[in-house]
Amino acid sequence: MLQEKAEQGLEKSAILMLALGEEGASSVLKHLTPKEVQRLGTKMSKTQNVTIDAVDSIMKELLEFTNTQSALGINSSSYIKNVLNKALGEEKASYLLDTILTSSDTSGIEALKWMDPQSVSELIKGEHPQIIATIMVHLDKDHCAAILNHLNENLKSDVVLRIATLDGIQPNALKELNDELSKLLTAGGDKMSKKALGGPRTAAEILNYVGATSEKHILESIASVDSELSAAIQDEMFTFENILDISDRDVQRVLREIETTKLAVSVKGASEDVKKKIFNNMGVRAANALRDEIEMKGAVRISEIETAQKEIIKEFRDRADRGEITILKGGESALV
Repeated sequence: MLQEKAEQGLEKSAILMLALGEEGASSVLKHLTPKEVQRLGTKMSKTQNVTIDAVDSIMKELLEFTNTQSALGINSSSYIKNVLNKALGEEKASYLLDTILTSSDTSGIEALKWMDPQSVSELIKGEHPQIIATIMVHLDKDHCAAILNHLNENLKSDVVLRIATLDGIQPNALKELNDELSKLLTAGGDKMSKKALGGPRTAAEILNYVGATSEKHILESIASVDSELSAAIQDEMFTFENILDISDRDVQRVLREIETTKLAVSVKGASEDVKKKIFNNMGVRAANALRDEIEMKGAVRISEIETAQKEIIKEFRDRADRGEITILKGGESALV
């Protein structure tokens, strides 16, 4: 299964980072994204009692791989403070963080990706809602949702409304905003075409992460100002219940790649119809394994259920965006 391979790869990467030492690890980590470093750092913190043979084996595997590659394609920016403190201790992590942060571009919007949601909310809550919306569309949807949850209800709704009506950002406007907010944002030249950010789809993707209570309040608030816009956002949203709108064949494709543990948590908060849909699209062994896992789990916090459902929702949405599956709503033939 892909998930198992990914977990094995993450474990090997964690061992490699610990074996490289501070300078070597920092040279690698500064090229990773915030989520990649967070996952890797968490795995590093849990890695113990590694044998010399295991380290040698991973080093040989890496050498064999690099010998077949012309270059290692790596993305930039990282989020690492908490996970490295846990993995290496404050003293060692402090050195590593200094090395990474001083040698990578953390100006503008990239700097916000290093900050926890509450800190970002404190930084931007005094700005005009339009400015906040412009900042938010540059962040990952789950990070953006977490920041929204630290804003007051009225501001939260206003920001989402503006995100939903944002149809693009001119580079020169970004540059002005960058100056006003002490280089929180970066921009290209005036001759570049505007970047397509915002809109009902972006607002919907953010609301998928904020939680049911906030989601309801925000949509009602937007509806009081613009009912059509509120409806457009809802049309773009994909919830766990929308699994019912997906063909059995497509559901089967996605379920094969989802961990049984995660699926067990997610179905605890699902309707009977959704549970039936899931079980009906699993093999006998897989369905029995899921039932056993659900029974073993016992009581689960609502927050854990929501997190598991969001991760599964994202998997369905990503597949739909790549054209691998089709999501229909209300019996309509339009793709979502």
